[in-house]
Amino acid sequence: MSYLRRWFATNVDAALADEALRAAVGSAAGQKILASTAAKAEVADFDSLRDVAARIKQHTLDHLDTYLEQLIEAVQARGGVVHQAATATEANEIIVRIARENGLSLCAKVKSMATEETGLTHALEAAGLRVLETDLGEFIVQLDHDRPSHIVTPIIHKDRRMVAAAFARELGVDYTEDPQALTMHARRYLRDVFRRCDLGVSGANFAVAETGTLCLCTNEGNGRLTTTRPRVHVALVGIEKLVPRLADLAVFLKVLARSSTGQPITVYTSLIAGPRRPADPDGPEQLHVVLLDAGRRAIHASEYREVLRCIRCGGCLNACPVFRRIGGHAYDNVYPGPIGSLLAPLMNNFERYADLPQASSLCGLCRDVCPVKIDIPDMLVRLRRDQVRQSVVPWYRRVGFRLMSRMLSATWTYRMGQGLLRLATRPWADGRWLKHLPGPGARLTQHRDVPRPAPRSFRDLWKRGEVE
Repeated sequence: MSYLRRWFATNVDAALADEALRAAVGSAAGQKILASTAAKAEVADFDSLRDVAARIKQHTLDHLDTYLEQLIEAVQARGGVVHQAATATEANEIIVRIARENGLSLCAKVKSMATEETGLTHALEAAGLRVLETDLGEFIVQLDHDRPSHIVTPIIHKDRRMVAAAFARELGVDYTEDPQALTMHARRYLRDVFRRCDLGVSGANFAVAETGTLCLCTNEGNGRLTTTRPRVHVALVGIEKLVPRLADLAVFLKVLARSSTGQPITVYTSLIAGPRRPADPDGPEQLHVVLLDAGRRAIHASEYREVLRCIRCGGCLNACPVFRRIGGHAYDNVYPGPIGSLLAPLMNNFERYADLPQASSLCGLCRDVCPVKIDIPDMLVRLRRDQVRQSVVPWYRRVGFRLMSRMLSATWTYRMGQGLLRLATRPWADGRWLKHLPGPGARLTQHRDVPRPAPRSFRDLWKRGEVE
């Protein structure tokens, strides 16, 4: 294999050069972390709640086939139809077929990472349907012919001026930067879509095996309109989204919003259990649940099974110092940030996304904020190990790290390395900092200053009694 890193380096350079992007992402992510920290503090022992959530998810994954069978039986017993898709292409084909068989023409979509993953919107449009995103952030992304850059906050990389320009250009409304006015423009536009749509597409935050219930968490009410107004509702659900019992759902509702947006709970938490019954005032005539594999089975069978606990809260993105500097688009994947650095190589292309496991400081903040305690740093290190074993890392880097390992394993070579480092960097020192290193060190100092090696080691200071 070759080591493909040029596209990522190019994306990172572009992101770091975009001051507006860095300001928008850094500010929004920082605000979310503050809100999340405050919301978690309201729970007596939030860490214990995380333990419970992690155990439930791990138990579900360890008995996945059993719970999948239970879910399928429960959904069918309530009048729903279940489809199983091994690949993203197969999932899209199933949903397109449902649309064609029912003569559907206008699709309203709830925000769904699974549909982003499969590229469902393009597949439906190619089949002749008109598709509208109804989440406000996703609607703005669609209007602007852009891509989401965050699992929960699709337009974290935009400011109100960008949104105002997109609305004026695409909707023909007067330019305004007032958030309330912009929201009302979107509301009026989407109300007409809700009135006329005949296909509603959603994902599911959780699927309860015991009852066949789909749980949908939104903040705008669009989820309820999208899943009750159209004749046909299709839910595309990753097979890892299961929880065993309805009682377990309460645990995840307590940790999801607190870890994501800093709310105690999302504004709208909808429980969907089958299509409309004769006595129901609303709801779809048909409910189709498409269970998506698309690489999940392979992860489930590997040592990385733990990553499937992820409940897509986006908390690890908000905390990550790398994501907060470069935003989501630099990762060139539906799932950016720390969790994306695992999912992209594991689910898609191990070689193409070889850089992503390297794009981490391993500071551990992602693990600390994860509501289901996924040890992301540990798995990133294991992916780096796999890259070496599969020769994805180029030979000169492998040789370099072997030499470094040997140097660090003996006292005399370690001391010699310290001395050589001081000598080698002395010409480029500016006070206590290295600001412009040459050659291979140029990228290291391209966007930040690096501390200069100390003129005397701690060992020397200790021997001379200058520290206590």
